[in-house]
Amino acid sequence: MKRMAALIGRTSLSCWHHGGPPLSPVSAWTNKPPYTCSQIRHLASKQDKARFKGEKLKSQLEKQQKQEVEIKQRMSVSELASAMKRDIDHVYEALLNTEVDLDELEPDTMLEEKWIKEAVKRSGMKYRWAKLVETKVRENKDIQRQPPPDPAQLVTRAPVVTIMGHIDHGKTTLLDSLRKSQIVAQEAGGITQHIGAFRVELPSGEKITFLDTPGHAAFSAMRARGTMITDIVILVVAADDGVMKQTIESIELAKKAKVPIIVAVNKCDKPQADPQRVKQELAGHDVICEDLGGEIQAIHVSALKGDNLLELAEATVTLAEVLELKGDPTGLVEGSVIESRTDKGKGPVTTAIIQRGTLRKGCTLVAGKCWAKVRFMFDENNQAVKEAGPSIAVEIVGWKDLPSAGEEILEVESEQRAREVVEWRSYMEEQDKLKDEQQVIEAKQKQHHDTYKKERESLAHLSWRQRRAALYKANKHKGIHRPSERTENEELTMPIIIKGDVDGSVEALLNILESYDADDQCLLDVVHFGVGDISEKDINLAETFSGIIYGFNVSAHKSIQQLAEKKGISLRLHRVIYKLLDELKEDLSSKLPPTTEENILGEASVLATFTVTVGKKKLAVAGCRVQKGQLDKKMKFRLIRGRDMIWDGSVTTLKHLKDDVLTVKTGMECGLSLDNEDLEYKPGDAIICYSESEVKQKISWDPGF
Repeated sequence: MKRMAALIGRTSLSCWHHGGPPLSPVSAWTNKPPYTCSQIRHLASKQDKARFKGEKLKSQLEKQQKQEVEIKQRMSVSELASAMKRDIDHVYEALLNTEVDLDELEPDTMLEEKWIKEAVKRSGMKYRWAKLVETKVRENKDIQRQPPPDPAQLVTRAPVVTIMGHIDHGKTTLLDSLRKSQIVAQEAGGITQHIGAFRVELPSGEKITFLDTPGHAAFSAMRARGTMITDIVILVVAADDGVMKQTIESIELAKKAKVPIIVAVNKCDKPQADPQRVKQELAGHDVICEDLGGEIQAIHVSALKGDNLLELAEATVTLAEVLELKGDPTGLVEGSVIESRTDKGKGPVTTAIIQRGTLRKGCTLVAGKCWAKVRFMFDENNQAVKEAGPSIAVEIVGWKDLPSAGEEILEVESEQRAREVVEWRSYMEEQDKLKDEQQVIEAKQKQHHDTYKKERESLAHLSWRQRRAALYKANKHKGIHRPSERTENEELTMPIIIKGDVDGSVEALLNILESYDADDQCLLDVVHFGVGDISEKDINLAETFSGIIYGFNVSAHKSIQQLAEKKGISLRLHRVIYKLLDELKEDLSSKLPPTTEENILGEASVLATFTVTVGKKKLAVAGCRVQKGQLDKKMKFRLIRGRDMIWDGSVTTLKHLKDDVLTVKTGMECGLSLDNEDLEYKPGDAIICYSESEVKQKISWDPGF
């Protein structure tokens, strides 16, 4: 009855809720129809239906749009994450438990097509291929040399002569005598440190432009540039020294450039001079002088005393006449950068040889990725000049940036054109760099894929649980040792900053550093290099990398030196390349941990063993005779049995007869006990006494000096 009442109550309440009268109990149990409950149906209007339908369609479209990912054949991890509107970690999670090696996956790593699709599918999304957009081919804005000039416009020009030869064979002294200047007195250590270009006028009125290239081995690249823009090479060979390494190199460079040679046999005033021997040695390198039936002129000179210098100059002029050297003084300027440097008052400055056209103030030039609006021009005597024609060496002021030595100089019509050329060259360099990087990435990916495939093949017979356990064991040690390896590498790395007076000097130093082959001992990291004096920026950079600054023929202001001292930055300023490299080697050696060196002091053989009681302990004692040297109780000892080392440590007791002693000498007998109580001695064992000392390591790198 209670359940019935509850049911009737619920029914009446339900009908009451819908607006009808409550049912009576009688009507509920009779065949008469009950009162009908009046139900209200809310009819939706057409606008409501349309709005509801639009919202539903919009949500479906949004859902569909979120699920679609636009992909292309080559996508990096970061690009895929961006296309999926997720972070990079989401892509890593999507590629979990696949053949992709997640440890080697970087944000810029390029993914294969199948892994791109797999990541999208595992993320519950759909992919669609991106539409191919036709990319415009960028117009080539570079500038090229002009076509050959009209022979009718050509005029006779002065020869450009390069002085070459081995170090200390008298090249600078020869030029000094020719132009009546004091270059030798200004040079540090008697070594020409960078290229110089000078114009010399002979008494007869002829003019010769000389390029003075360094004779040192470190400047081979600079000498190579010298031969490519020169007309004649004067090969200086010392009569008392003969053909040397740089002499042979100079001959090869001249032959490669197809430049005629004149041999200047120098130092003929010395008693030990033998010019004939020099000529015979040169003949062995296909430089056959006229005396030996060849066509190459050989002049015996003494640069120090000035002997036969006029004859050498006349031989140069004669050869120039035979070559019929011509130049075009009209049209756009063409030339070559001989040297570049940064001057405090002038800014970026280049020394150049003009090869075509006439350079004037206001010309717009392009060299490499730099351009200039010529503001001033100076000759070798620092005198301002208004114009410079073919074969003239001139210093150019007005560069926006510093071009590298050896760059080709070309004149353009306007500043806008110069900017276009520089922008195009920078763009092409960036494209070439991207191609190289892409090749490296693809090669690395292939290597990782092959390694992964090989590793999986070796575990193919295992179940997935066994395979996972095997991989975990194999890679477990990597995470343990990685931090210590990183710390060790940081300790054995020496960051350095290179600054030089001119571009060629910096290039020469970098060429030397490229020969560094001791990375297994200490990594040499050139974090920055540049031209000019030491600046505050260099100090801050050295502080950031904990590096050392090496300056060649540059200076540091007193305030800069104080700043370096305050921040603990080492400045190594040198004017001679030998000393700079010696100090660099010392600094590298100081980074190396010292090695332990053993010195054997004495050797004893065990004759018998016995046991003594010390307090409540029984102590094993070896009765020995000293065979070599002496045993010193303060030093370290080693027990040798046959070829095996049984023990290494120290001695607790050393006695001669019944007395405690500190040393036992050759031929004497003694009793000793070692610091290992469980050690057993046997007759015939050898006991070695030795000392250890720390020895500083030296870097194995040999730059050739």
